[in-house]
Amino acid sequence: MASAARDLAGLHDVELAALAAAGQRAAFGELVRRHGSAVRALLRRMGADHAQADDLAQDAFLVAFERIAEFRGEGTFQGWVKRIGARLYVRRWRRGARQALAVDPAGPDPQAPAGADADSRLDLEDALRALPEAERVCVSLCYGAGLSHAEAAELLNAPLGTVKSHVKRGLDRLRARLATGQAGRRVND
Repeated sequence: MASAARDLAGLHDVELAALAAAGQRAAFGELVRRHGSAVRALLRRMGADHAQADDLAQDAFLVAFERIAEFRGEGTFQGWVKRIGARLYVRRWRRGARQALAVDPAGPDPQAPAGADADSRLDLEDALRALPEAERVCVSLCYGAGLSHAEAAELLNAPLGTVKSHVKRGLDRLRARLATGQAGRRVND
Protein backbone atom coordinates (compact mmCIF):
# COMPACT_ATOMS: atom_id res chain seq x y z
CA MET A 1 0.00 0.00 0.00
CA ALA A 2 2.84 2.43 0.78
CA SER A 3 4.26 1.78 -2.67
CA ALA A 4 0.93 2.71 -4.30
CA ALA A 5 0.81 5.94 -2.28
CA ARG A 6 4.36 6.78 -3.36
CA ASP A 7 3.43 6.07 -6.97
CA LEU A 8 0.45 8.43 -6.75
CA ALA A 9 2.50 11.11 -4.98
CA GLY A 10 4.82 11.25 -7.99
CA LEU A 11 2.04 11.94 -10.50
CA HIS A 12 0.95 15.33 -11.82
CA ASP A 13 -2.51 16.60 -10.87
CA VAL A 14 -3.80 16.10 -14.43
CA GLU A 15 -2.74 12.45 -14.33
CA LEU A 16 -4.36 12.00 -10.92
CA ALA A 17 -7.58 13.59 -12.18
CA ALA A 18 -7.63 11.21 -15.17
CA LEU A 19 -7.11 8.22 -12.87
CA ALA A 20 -9.86 9.50 -10.55
CA ALA A 21 -12.20 9.92 -13.53
CA ALA A 22 -11.45 6.29 -14.40
CA GLY A 23 -12.62 5.24 -10.94
CA GLN A 24 -9.42 5.18 -8.87
CA ARG A 25 -10.52 6.74 -5.58
CA ALA A 26 -6.97 6.71 -4.20
CA ALA A 27 -5.94 9.11 -6.97
CA PHE A 28 -8.65 11.54 -5.93
CA GLY A 29 -7.60 11.09 -2.30
CA GLU A 30 -4.11 12.25 -3.29
CA LEU A 31 -5.60 15.38 -4.87
CA VAL A 32 -7.52 16.08 -1.65
CA ARG A 33 -4.34 15.56 0.38
CA ARG A 34 -2.41 17.97 -1.84
CA HIS A 35 -4.95 20.76 -2.08
CA GLY A 36 -7.31 20.49 0.89
CA SER A 37 -5.44 22.97 3.08
CA ALA A 38 -5.28 25.57 0.28
CA VAL A 39 -9.05 25.35 -0.24
CA ARG A 40 -9.74 25.64 3.50
CA ALA A 41 -7.36 28.62 3.76
CA LEU A 42 -9.17 30.44 0.95
CA LEU A 43 -12.53 29.83 2.61
CA ARG A 44 -11.21 31.14 5.94
CA ARG A 45 -9.90 34.26 4.18
CA MET A 46 -13.33 34.74 2.66
CA GLY A 47 -14.86 34.75 6.14
CA ALA A 48 -15.69 31.17 7.08
CA ASP A 49 -14.74 30.02 10.56
CA HIS A 50 -12.59 26.87 10.82
CA ALA A 51 -15.51 24.44 11.08
CA GLN A 52 -17.42 26.08 8.24
CA ALA A 53 -14.26 26.12 6.08
CA ASP A 54 -13.78 22.40 6.72
CA ASP A 55 -17.41 21.68 5.79
CA LEU A 56 -17.31 23.81 2.65
CA ALA A 57 -13.97 22.35 1.56
CA GLN A 58 -15.40 18.86 1.97
CA ASP A 59 -18.43 19.88 -0.09
CA ALA A 60 -16.14 21.41 -2.74
CA PHE A 61 -14.19 18.18 -3.04
CA LEU A 62 -17.42 16.17 -3.28
CA VAL A 63 -18.54 18.38 -6.17
CA ALA A 64 -15.08 18.05 -7.73
CA PHE A 65 -15.26 14.25 -7.39
CA GLU A 66 -18.67 14.18 -9.07
CA ARG A 67 -17.39 16.40 -11.90
CA ILE A 68 -13.81 15.15 -12.14
CA ALA A 69 -14.31 14.17 -15.79
CA GLU A 70 -14.90 17.88 -16.55
CA PHE A 71 -11.39 18.82 -15.36
CA ARG A 72 -9.28 19.03 -18.49
CA GLY A 73 -6.07 20.45 -17.06
CA GLU A 74 -6.46 23.82 -18.79
CA GLY A 75 -5.75 25.45 -15.42
CA THR A 76 -4.50 24.02 -12.17
CA PHE A 77 -6.55 21.51 -10.23
CA GLN A 78 -6.10 23.68 -7.15
CA GLY A 79 -7.55 26.72 -8.95
CA TRP A 80 -10.45 24.63 -10.21
CA VAL A 81 -11.39 23.25 -6.80
CA LYS A 82 -10.86 26.67 -5.15
CA ARG A 83 -13.39 28.15 -7.57
CA ILE A 84 -15.84 25.41 -6.62
CA GLY A 85 -15.28 26.15 -2.92
CA ALA A 86 -15.61 29.91 -3.45
CA ARG A 87 -18.90 29.43 -5.28
CA LEU A 88 -20.23 27.24 -2.48
CA TYR A 89 -19.19 29.84 0.09
CA VAL A 90 -20.87 32.66 -1.85
CA ARG A 91 -24.11 30.67 -2.15
CA ARG A 92 -24.13 30.02 1.60
CA TRP A 93 -23.13 33.62 2.33
CA ARG A 94 -25.93 34.99 0.14
CA ARG A 95 -28.50 32.74 1.76
CA GLY A 96 -27.39 33.66 5.28
CA ALA A 97 -26.60 37.32 4.92
CA ARG A 98 -29.40 38.30 2.52
CA GLN A 99 -27.43 41.45 1.84
CA ALA A 100 -27.53 42.98 -1.59
CA LEU A 101 -24.10 43.76 -2.94
CA ALA A 102 -25.77 46.20 -5.27
CA VAL A 103 -25.76 48.67 -2.39
CA ASP A 104 -22.30 50.16 -2.57
CA PRO A 105 -21.64 51.77 0.84
CA ALA A 106 -18.62 54.01 0.65
CA GLY A 107 -16.78 54.23 3.92
CA PRO A 108 -13.96 56.44 5.06
CA ASP A 109 -10.41 55.25 4.49
CA PRO A 110 -8.79 53.71 7.57
CA GLN A 111 -6.55 56.02 9.56
CA ALA A 112 -3.44 54.78 11.31
CA PRO A 113 -3.55 55.37 15.07
CA ALA A 114 -0.92 57.66 16.53
CA GLY A 115 0.89 55.07 18.67
CA ALA A 116 0.87 52.04 16.41
CA ASP A 117 2.89 49.19 17.91
CA ALA A 118 5.87 48.52 15.60
CA ASP A 119 6.25 45.03 17.06
CA SER A 120 2.74 43.96 16.09
CA ARG A 121 2.67 41.01 13.79
CA LEU A 122 1.12 41.62 10.40
CA ASP A 123 -1.34 38.94 9.48
CA LEU A 124 -3.12 38.95 6.16
CA GLU A 125 -5.92 36.72 7.41
CA ASP A 126 -6.63 39.11 10.29
CA ALA A 127 -6.54 42.05 7.88
CA LEU A 128 -9.00 40.30 5.57
CA ARG A 129 -11.32 39.46 8.47
CA ALA A 130 -11.31 43.14 9.44
CA LEU A 131 -12.65 44.20 6.04
CA PRO A 132 -16.36 44.79 5.57
CA GLU A 133 -17.93 41.54 4.39
CA ALA A 134 -18.67 42.56 0.78
CA GLU A 135 -15.09 43.80 0.28
CA ARG A 136 -13.60 40.65 1.85
CA VAL A 137 -15.66 38.37 -0.38
CA CYS A 138 -14.86 40.31 -3.55
CA VAL A 139 -11.11 40.51 -2.80
CA SER A 140 -11.01 36.82 -1.89
CA LEU A 141 -12.83 35.79 -5.06
CA CYS A 142 -10.60 37.87 -7.32
CA TYR A 143 -7.25 37.32 -5.62
CA GLY A 144 -7.75 34.11 -3.63
CA ALA A 145 -9.87 32.08 -6.03
CA GLY A 146 -8.43 33.69 -9.17
CA LEU A 147 -11.71 34.85 -10.65
CA SER A 148 -11.82 37.87 -12.92
CA HIS A 149 -13.91 40.84 -11.82
CA ALA A 150 -16.54 39.82 -14.39
CA GLU A 151 -16.63 36.23 -13.12
CA ALA A 152 -16.97 37.43 -9.53
CA ALA A 153 -19.78 39.81 -10.54
CA GLU A 154 -21.60 36.97 -12.30
CA LEU A 155 -21.15 34.63 -9.33
CA LEU A 156 -22.34 37.26 -6.87
CA ASN A 157 -25.12 38.46 -9.17
CA ALA A 158 -23.82 41.99 -8.65
CA PRO A 159 -22.97 44.77 -11.08
CA LEU A 160 -19.41 44.64 -12.40
CA GLY A 161 -18.74 48.20 -11.23
CA THR A 162 -19.83 47.31 -7.70
CA VAL A 163 -17.45 44.34 -7.57
CA LYS A 164 -14.62 46.50 -8.92
CA SER A 165 -15.37 49.14 -6.28
CA HIS A 166 -15.38 46.56 -3.49
CA VAL A 167 -12.10 45.08 -4.71
CA LYS A 168 -10.39 48.45 -5.02
CA ARG A 169 -11.62 49.66 -1.66
CA GLY A 170 -10.74 46.33 -0.04
CA LEU A 171 -7.22 46.37 -1.49
CA ASP A 172 -6.74 49.99 -0.40
CA ARG A 173 -7.83 49.09 3.14
CA LEU A 174 -5.58 46.04 3.19
CA ARG A 175 -2.58 48.08 2.06
CA ALA A 176 -3.27 50.75 4.67
CA ARG A 177 -3.85 48.21 7.41
CA LEU A 178 -0.74 46.20 6.60
CA ALA A 179 1.35 49.35 6.28
CA THR A 180 0.32 50.51 9.75
CA GLY A 181 0.43 47.06 11.34
CA GLN A 182 -3.19 47.27 12.47
CA ALA A 183 -4.42 43.99 10.96
CA GLY A 184 -6.71 43.22 13.88
CA ARG A 185 -8.65 46.52 14.03
CA ARG A 186 -12.06 46.46 12.38
CA VAL A 187 -12.93 49.22 9.93
CA ASN A 188 -16.49 50.47 9.39
CA ASP A 189 -18.33 47.92 11.53
